[in-house]
Amino acid sequence: MGGGQEQNSLILIPTYNEACNIKDLIISIFNLHPKINILIIDGNSNDDTCIIVNSLKEKYPNLHLFIQESKNGLGKAYICGFKIGMKYQYDYFISMDADFSHNPKYISSFLSYLEVFDVVIGSRNVKGGSIVGWNLFRKILSFGGSLYARIILGCKIMDFTGGFNAYTLKAIKAINVDKIDSNGYCFQIEMKYRAKKANLKIVEFPICFCDRTQGKSKMSKAIVYEAILKTLLLRFSK
Repeated sequence: MGGGQEQNSLILIPTYNEACNIKDLIISIFNLHPKINILIIDGNSNDDTCIIVNSLKEKYPNLHLFIQESKNGLGKAYICGFKIGMKYQYDYFISMDADFSHNPKYISSFLSYLEVFDVVIGSRNVKGGSIVGWNLFRKILSFGGSLYARIILGCKIMDFTGGFNAYTLKAIKAINVDKIDSNGYCFQIEMKYRAKKANLKIVEFPICFCDRTQGKSKMSKAIVYEAILKTLLLRFSK
């Protein structure tokens, strides 16, 4: 993995009220990968998230901020990020959370795998993967969501619901993000399912997912219900 690949890579981080985490995360990423690019897609936070990001842009010229008019959901934020990345001709995309549940140390593995594969999944459910800090209910919800998606969609992907993933430009074009209809929990499922349907080369490698220690989770019952229904509808989509 060389600096050229880093320069052609864009990390997409959706945010909403992540002032307590975002500075440390950005610094951690750039300490490991000084030539990589980061795009923060903010849902018009009402805390200091955007102020903090803007304050770091002089030190980190590869840091970019796009502020949406309102909080429109995870899927729409990522789609916005992918489109911006395609406009500026990035070759590789990495999606990750803003709360340190996705450890920046895995970015090197993503970049290495992207030299061979079209889609890379940071998986909690393959051998060596794990979840730290969640109660039993959250673990069952996560694993059950992936199991449900595997059964309904007929795919062998072990971690359908995880959000720490990477895509080549070829993959984003093949998936066709304009067709993505899911917005919440199901967005990750639909991205991976469409990647599988497009016969893209997919790999899962084990990560340790650690629950946030600061800030508030955005998970809700409505997001879970959307995932259940839309996963079923995906099975019959074109």
